[in-house]
Amino acid sequence: MKIIKHIFDGDFGCEESNNKKPTVSLTLIDEAGNESYIAVEDEWLTNNGLNIGDTWPEEEQI
Repeated sequence: MKIIKHIFDGDFGCEESNNKKPTVSLTLIDEAGNESYIAVEDEWLTNNGLNIGDTWPEEEQI
């Protein structure tokens, strides 16, 4: 199980410069304290109601 530790809006100010959807970078942390990083569409994160402190869904749920 991984928890969302940090959300970074890496596309800030660039949303209108191309046709891609805005993305955010996440720092995830597991039970052992190991960190991993992932980028997802901001809209997907919002639609799934995920925020800092929430449990990251298992891969089969994504």
